[in-house]
Amino acid sequence: MALISSILQHAKSHSSSKISTYIQRRLFSNDVRKENIVIVGAGIAGLASALSLQRFGIRSLVLEQAESLRTEGSSITLSKNGWKALDAIGVGDELRSQFLDLQGVVIKSDDGKELNSFGFKDEDKSQEVRVVERRVLLETLASKLPPNAISFSSKLSNIETSENGTNTLLQLQDGTRLSAEVVIACDGVWSPTAKWMGFRQPKYAGHIAFRGLGYFPEGQPYEPKVNYTYGRGLRAAFVPASKTKVYWFVLCNSSSPGPRITDPLILRQQAKELVRDWPVADMLNLINLTPDDTLTRNPLYDRWLWPVISPPPFSGRTVLAGDAWHPMTPNVGQGACCALEDSVVLTEKLAEAIKFKHISVEDAFKAYGSERWRRVFPLTVMANRIGALLQSENTLICSVRNNLLVPKLKPRALTKHTNYEFEQAKRDRQ
Repeated sequence: MALISSILQHAKSHSSSKISTYIQRRLFSNDVRKENIVIVGAGIAGLASALSLQRFGIRSLVLEQAESLRTEGSSITLSKNGWKALDAIGVGDELRSQFLDLQGVVIKSDDGKELNSFGFKDEDKSQEVRVVERRVLLETLASKLPPNAISFSSKLSNIETSENGTNTLLQLQDGTRLSAEVVIACDGVWSPTAKWMGFRQPKYAGHIAFRGLGYFPEGQPYEPKVNYTYGRGLRAAFVPASKTKVYWFVLCNSSSPGPRITDPLILRQQAKELVRDWPVADMLNLINLTPDDTLTRNPLYDRWLWPVISPPPFSGRTVLAGDAWHPMTPNVGQGACCALEDSVVLTEKLAEAIKFKHISVEDAFKAYGSERWRRVFPLTVMANRIGALLQSENTLICSVRNNLLVPKLKPRALTKHTNYEFEQAKRDRQ
């Protein structure tokens, strides 16, 4: 009776094809399906990991709790290291052709005074910065995978290690049970897998980001530069992404994350209210020209991976990647880049274990954790501290920032952390 009741309840809100799938899963829920590699989450880290494994001829199954790719939101910034990772998995050039190569940055105060400007390539010709639509990135990654590589409507409800410790058992909300030799958890900032491993919840950073993507059907009028404006407890920027779209964000301080808001009318009104008194007419215009489906409001969170205190990013045959392991604030533009780096490093280590049999899976996880921790921990801390400085409401600190620190800022300060080289590439060159 409980099974019939569950099926009838499910039928009220789903299509016939989804009902059929659901019935099949429930009827055979006592069966445990075996998989070699399961990736939890079809976000940037999850899809990139699946595609990176594919280049070694290793198949994986991606579980996504939503009914389709979660393409909501606007854009992300990808620097040289992010593009290096995309090149490694074979989609760099396809994405480059759709987005502008940004030439530099202009920084102004909230009274309109220019504080500094420079080119990204002034000190390093190899620098590459582009703003990429999240939707396009996810769809491009997914399009390179086999048709059945992503299982949608597959929400994880329980995870545990098998009795012999050689497999991970996954139970989905619909009753499906999987036994995986390897699980790569890319299940986001609020990762249930990270919680299961003993990681503390991410900490609210005290800032909220409003974001959007202004649309100019006849062509946008801006030079390919990042345009920052710094105020007291408030900052904003707009960046041309393509010939017709301009990414923008407004960051404000807030003592609490507040309620979740998705109504585009409210989001638009709140974003405009924050910059209404600034002499930057471009921002108000961009907000007005932003389609509803790209407007977002996101409280910012991070997790500092303190040595000794924080657990390793793996337990048994399960490993974390991307935001599931190291959520960071966007103040150095490295969240997505680090997720892409994770996917390349982790899958290269796994290929050594699974395909080439040079090391064990456990040793692959340890090598991945060691290499990536040295990278992501300092970046997480740096992003948080930079955010605290740029969001300061203290008059003296803002004065020092605007009159001493920002005018002396050099390109290398914004780009040095993008000069990351994969250890595998280093060894290949030796």
